[in-house]
Amino acid sequence: MSNLIKAMNPGAPITNEAEATAAARSSAIAIFIGVVVGIVSVVWTLMNPEIMQQAVAQASGDSPEAAAAAEIGATAGMWIGGIVVLIQLAFAVVQWRDPKKWIAILFLVLIALGILQTAAAPLMAGMVPNAPVVPMWQIALSLVIMVVQVVLHVAGLRGINRLEAMQMDAAR
Repeated sequence: MSNLIKAMNPGAPITNEAEATAAARSSAIAIFIGVVVGIVSVVWTLMNPEIMQQAVAQASGDSPEAAAAAEIGATAGMWIGGIVVLIQLAFAVVQWRDPKKWIAILFLVLIALGILQTAAAPLMAGMVPNAPVVPMWQIALSLVIMVVQVVLHVAGLRGINRLEAMQMDAAR
């Protein structure tokens, strides 16, 4: 366990294959963190339908057509969120079993886009009339989680690179 915690540090030296494997698995841990956040989000949404209903009512105004469209959009968004969590879980399992650079890089890019989108949320809410406002604590928490994930993916990439180099040296 301490080997895994040490490996999560992107500045820690990697001296053997066990440390390289542990560091490579940091990327999978970052993905598992995203899975947990996704599960909490979906469950919270299911447990608090009144918040979704308020957002739909606020977005639709007095128009029944807009209300129907907003309701469909909210329901579809929740289902898509659940499906994305399952896909993310599959990536986490694959990354744990056999760490790949492309998976870590893919999630780094997705997290970078998430950071930009989360940071822009307050600006966008001010530009769209009747848009629901995301609380600042939620934005801050999301940014902190994503920064932790970036650090873990960087550690994972270091471990993957070192593991590949060690395996190439052993094959020679």
